[in-house]
Amino acid sequence: MRNRVVVTGMGVCAPNGIGLPAFGESLSTGKSGIAWIDELKRLKFSCQIAGLPNIGVINLNDYFTSVQLKGLNSNGLVYGVIAGMDAWQDAGLRIADAPDWDSGTVFGTGILGVDKFREAIYKVDAGEVRRLGSTTVVQTMASGISAFLGGKLGLGNQVTTNSSACTTGTEAVLMGYDTIANGKAKRMLVGSCSDSGPYVWGGFDAMRILPTKFNDTPTKASRPMSATASGFVPGSGAGALVLESLDSALQRKAKIYAEIMGGAVNSGGHRNGGSITAANPVGVQKCISMAIENSGINGKDVDAINGHLTATTKDPDEIGNWSMALGRSGLDFPYINSFKGHFGHCLAASGSIECVGTVLQFKAKQLFGTLNCEDVHPKILEVADQSKIVAQTLAYQPKIIAKASFGFGDVNACVIFKAYLQ
Repeated sequence: MRNRVVVTGMGVCAPNGIGLPAFGESLSTGKSGIAWIDELKRLKFSCQIAGLPNIGVINLNDYFTSVQLKGLNSNGLVYGVIAGMDAWQDAGLRIADAPDWDSGTVFGTGILGVDKFREAIYKVDAGEVRRLGSTTVVQTMASGISAFLGGKLGLGNQVTTNSSACTTGTEAVLMGYDTIANGKAKRMLVGSCSDSGPYVWGGFDAMRILPTKFNDTPTKASRPMSATASGFVPGSGAGALVLESLDSALQRKAKIYAEIMGGAVNSGGHRNGGSITAANPVGVQKCISMAIENSGINGKDVDAINGHLTATTKDPDEIGNWSMALGRSGLDFPYINSFKGHFGHCLAASGSIECVGTVLQFKAKQLFGTLNCEDVHPKILEVADQSKIVAQTLAYQPKIIAKASFGFGDVNACVIFKAYLQ
């Protein structure tokens, strides 16, 4: 018997809101967090807009000591600590005085501490290695985020970091789920974060996969499922969820946001059209099918989908893959939305931020709208009826929502969330 796993806490540091109230309201009301970035213009980027969390509205002393703040120059780590500690507090959990052997974390990232690396390189090249400071290593190692959170919270179970490009956050959820389901921990803090800034986004600008015609109208630039989509808007931030065995949650009378039924992770193997930058459609379909099977449901049970849907020309392909995997089309297709119109593509943080938004829909009794998809791509409408594209926030009580992420490297992850019923 595998343990049932539920979500008992969440935290988020996103371009369209920091903290659950602000984030949830912006998703519900259609508030965009995408803005023009002056630095990108100065550096001659073609795409001069991005989704950037406004951490100026919070007090960092609530999350870091004065010693920890000294020399702190890793925005991804900052985002992750904010989201992770908020999720822990939201779950009603205390910070342990001794190691909590029943609690751990899987907190992923794509790249961490780029600005700190840059600072360190200049100092080393100038012969000032002794001026690097004692926190350079923790700010620049990939597992710095999980190590930092493990220390802040006193976690004594597994403390690790995963990295699978845009799939990272959703994969972290499933890694934590498996750990609890198999009885290896009672609680796991799961999530992911992503650095922000030109040194992270520059490579994508060079690939010419970012929109270039919306620098004067940033909030219109990210257009999931739209016929006029012209590339993804880069974003950053962090999302975090506290996963817990149902027995543990009930024992301490914790609030429960949703239950995780199961999921799947796989790769298309760079075959059948799959590559570093493109998904093998067979791999995507198999990942979704495996997630459905692992969850003990069938494709007809899915009420809604929160897709990866990055606002590129690949969005119609994703819709087709969902249709094939679920065996549903037209009016029978589930409701589907994407949150990337609100804050862009937050790279390694995208899956975790979007999982938080997905789960919030159960509590809100809504399916949040998809910004800027008023002109749905005609190829999508060949597969799914117009009424199934959630362009405006819809009053609806979902029972089962599928959330997927598909990342660079032809890697896939799909998790199945269910409304918790006592």
